[in-house]
Amino acid sequence: MAEKSFKYIILGGGVSAGYAAKEFANQGVQPGELAVISKEAVAPYERPALSKGYLFPEGAARLPGFHCCVGSGGEKLLPESYKQKGIELILNTEIVKADLSAKSLVSATGDVFKYQTLIIATGSTVLRLTDFGVKGADSKNILYLREIDDADKLVEAIKAKKGGKAVVVGGGYIGLELSAVLRINNLDVTMVFPEPWCMPRLFTADIAAFYETYYTNKGVKIIKGTVASGFTAQPNGEVKEVQLKDGRTLEADIVIVGVGAKPLTSLFKGQVEEDKGGIKTDAFFKTSVPDVYAVGDVATFPLKMYGDVRRVEHVDHSRKSAEQAVKAIKAAEGGAAVEEYDYLPFFYSRSFDLSWQFYGDNVGDSVLFGDSNPSNPKPRFGAYWVQGGKVVGAFMEGGSGDENKALAKVAKARPSAESLDELVKQGISFAAKI
Repeated sequence: MAEKSFKYIILGGGVSAGYAAKEFANQGVQPGELAVISKEAVAPYERPALSKGYLFPEGAARLPGFHCCVGSGGEKLLPESYKQKGIELILNTEIVKADLSAKSLVSATGDVFKYQTLIIATGSTVLRLTDFGVKGADSKNILYLREIDDADKLVEAIKAKKGGKAVVVGGGYIGLELSAVLRINNLDVTMVFPEPWCMPRLFTADIAAFYETYYTNKGVKIIKGTVASGFTAQPNGEVKEVQLKDGRTLEADIVIVGVGAKPLTSLFKGQVEEDKGGIKTDAFFKTSVPDVYAVGDVATFPLKMYGDVRRVEHVDHSRKSAEQAVKAIKAAEGGAAVEEYDYLPFFYSRSFDLSWQFYGDNVGDSVLFGDSNPSNPKPRFGAYWVQGGKVVGAFMEGGSGDENKALAKVAKARPSAESLDELVKQGISFAAKI
């Protein structure tokens, strides 16, 4: 059992960990001061690639092509890059105990890591149907997607069940992106979710109707208003059928489950203040424990522009919160300070030939503008959300780079809107004028 000491430890191996390491390097961290500890076997990478390019039948993305920090146009940190920057990258190492008062972490093999400052970047883990006691949910080829090992299993299943039947359980981000890429791989795809429309946490019924029809036109079958209540298996243990709560049964060679995620905070229970399912932080991502910071999915932080505290699961926040925490740490060491984190919520997705972006808050009344005919070869439409007479959220499918920048500006500025009808009439030009 070895013991190592570092000035800084980043715990985690995802997007936040990679971007925090990059920012430490930018800030001039000294050799031997920083360690990144990850249970994964590879250096931090851009997770969004796993549900998109990694699964393409041709020209698929592979490491080292999407190591952090290429997702934001930054430097690609290869495993050797960490060494060159004096950062110790400790892979295949699961931390099973954290003692924040003693400033120590213990691995599954008994190794002890001491730190002066800790950044918790443990991210999230998927919710599994076995967690809910769903019968047969432990059958082979019932798959999830979070880490690169999961993606490799899915790639192998797609190859093994070429042209077979795939059932996607869940109608959110993962459900929509994976249904598209499975169809691109020429599988027979059925998507099942309990809500009245897809992506209900963000989409309005009108926006969802476009995507549901577009997917249907691409050959994806959609079943709404029910859930997977059980599975039957072949004699070899592979999944055979999905039993739905409404009584229907679906044949399946592969099942992919995307029903949500939960932040990985159990190591710190009872040691740090929590809120809304995450670790409570201030605008610099400091927790209630001195010298401990939390970033990315695990952080519940002040959303300054809305006077609210939220936990955000998205790559954009994972990147920016990590950078903010490191800047705050280094500034404090020099007796200085950085500005408070002032985050504008941003979400995006790409599937088939579609690409959408959303900025702001999806509260209040909403209006749709533009061409939302899913049969058109290049649909281009958007939406605004209006609360208290002000535009608070903006969405665009098929927008140009300049149009998407305009969406961000309008969501940040929150200008007054004369009427919903006027917004429909002006469309993207309303945002472009801000």
